[in-house]
Amino acid sequence: MLRFDSCHVSSRRAARRLSSTTAAPTANTAARTNRTAGSRHLRQLGRALGSLCCAAILAACSPTYDWRTIMNNDNGYTVDLPAKPSLDERQIDIDGKPMKMAMQTAEAGDAVFAVGTIMLPDDKPQTQQATLDFLRAGLARNLGVPPNAQATPVPLAAGGQVTGLEVTFSGKAGPKQEFRVMHARLVAKGRHVYQAAVIGQKEPPPEQLDQFFGSFKLY
Repeated sequence: MLRFDSCHVSSRRAARRLSSTTAAPTANTAARTNRTAGSRHLRQLGRALGSLCCAAILAACSPTYDWRTIMNNDNGYTVDLPAKPSLDERQIDIDGKPMKMAMQTAEAGDAVFAVGTIMLPDDKPQTQQATLDFLRAGLARNLGVPPNAQATPVPLAAGGQVTGLEVTFSGKAGPKQEFRVMHARLVAKGRHVYQAAVIGQKEPPPEQLDQFFGSFKLY
């Protein structure tokens, strides 16, 4: 059950999707199948990033930040978003395993703010890592940059923290190959892998990035 706290200023409903899907490399078996799946996932991510880039352009029509706290009890996180979020869900394949990805996105200030949650079939460390690698490689490849990342703490709502990955990409994306800047944090906890991301036509104000990423906490 999702619970939204009240706000006094209405905002546009964003109907955009960000599901980062590009095949992570596997060893030995089914190499040809994985290459084919990787190409398909890459095309899917290209379309998704194209939609997100279009959303970033449309966000210029709503430049104000109307922050509100979103508590997603179904997927186990809380985050501040700068506008009323849209909800989306889709099926993706990671190393041949079908998984569900849920998305919440909001547009403001020439950027799109999004949190994606992938539901894993188990909580094994190798499954978590494969999914993290999958997301990181997909984001990087679609912006034409190396999949670099550095460790970063992600707080828990009850106190403490888990270690995630922080990545910053800039490059050309979408069907028109327009320049985009993306900041993202990737983290796994239990049977969930999360991707919190901000993408825009230019570097977002640091205080808005801090508001978004600083508020992102896991249950």
